[in-house]
Amino acid sequence: MTTIPVLPNHKLPVTNINHPRQSFMRLAGNFFTAITRLAAFNFKFFKEVLRPPYEFKVFIQQAFLVGNKSLPLISITGFIMGLVLTIQSRPTLAEFGAVSWLPGLVSVSMIREMGPVITALIFAGKVGSGIGAELASMKVTEQIDAMEVSGVNPFKYIVVTRVLATTLMLPVLVIFADTVSLWGAYIGVNLQGNVNIHLYFLQVFATLKFADVVPAIIKTFLFGYAIGIIGCYKGFNANSGTEGVGAAANSSVVYGSLAVFLIDMVAVQLTSLFT
Repeated sequence: MTTIPVLPNHKLPVTNINHPRQSFMRLAGNFFTAITRLAAFNFKFFKEVLRPPYEFKVFIQQAFLVGNKSLPLISITGFIMGLVLTIQSRPTLAEFGAVSWLPGLVSVSMIREMGPVITALIFAGKVGSGIGAELASMKVTEQIDAMEVSGVNPFKYIVVTRVLATTLMLPVLVIFADTVSLWGAYIGVNLQGNVNIHLYFLQVFATLKFADVVPAIIKTFLFGYAIGIIGCYKGFNANSGTEGVGAAANSSVVYGSLAVFLIDMVAVQLTSLFT
């Protein structure tokens, strides 16, 4: 009878996939991969936006939908922001006997920072999520593949028109929100006082400067572009299934809002250098 030799029990080395260094390397690799793909997506956008044919009809339609979809919420938010900021600022200024500075303080705060940023965040939540979900559902239902088969450039038809619409419509919405917020501030000023409307707007425009308005409007173009390109990128590269649609909508809001804060931080630093 043959005896089978018993081999010694040697344990093979097991790689710990949860090791902090490996987890960090994996996250770093995923981050740089995502940044590279997003950069390639941006490069493709600038290449396609200059190449004919131009989808003017679709662009106008998307611009109308983007503006019309966000206008009611942004109007209400802008009015409440101006009213609440005025009511909360009055007691502090009253302690120093500077209530007359209230219209100028509110107007500068709203137009330079609060108006553009809060409007962009609402825009990211309302429009950015809609773009991400819409494009993700089009990919899941294979509508994008059907466009390619029929000879239509889906990137130009879907992505370019939506990004241009968000880039050009957000500054318009911000200007409208700033205007509505000034009217809300006027009502807030008159809740505990009696300020003539002519005197109120005279103080507002006497306080505002060219350096307050122009940089605030310029950065809203960047806000709109970032929200649109991130929403299109997340939707265009969504995973299959209904979970992919929800993930694309959610990530469009998260990364779009983060991009707004980062752009605003850089814009504020650049503005402080040149003013």
